[in-house]
Amino acid sequence: MLETLFEAAKSAQKRAYAPYSKFKVGAALRTPLGHIYAGCNVENAAYPQGNCAEASAIAAMIMGGEHEIVEILVIGDGDDLVTPCGGCRQRIREFGKGNTAIHIAGPQGLRAHFTLEGLLPHSFGPEHLERQS
Repeated sequence: MLETLFEAAKSAQKRAYAPYSKFKVGAALRTPLGHIYAGCNVENAAYPQGNCAEASAIAAMIMGGEHEIVEILVIGDGDDLVTPCGGCRQRIREFGKGNTAIHIAGPQGLRAHFTLEGLLPHSFGPEHLERQS
């Protein structure tokens, strides 16, 4: 299943619109139904109006009628790990759980694996807003 996520994220990365930073990122996520949704970063001259790859993949998932992330893979170029930004960590948290797998890849393949809890410990999520009876 990771190979499928990797290929989907890599394909999305190639479609990224990054004329300003020249830093293309792709992401692909898997839902409990096994569906894969991918996205890429889309920059805009009016910063910060662009979209991160993770946000684009999540939007595709919502448009597909699903609302839960089992795992997500993010791919970027360079020597450093390209992990989700703080805002995307919170976006993943909205639709994931503490044990949601976050895989980080580069052009040659997987580089690291994390859980959402590992990247965003003690997070605030939708269950904190549920009314207590």
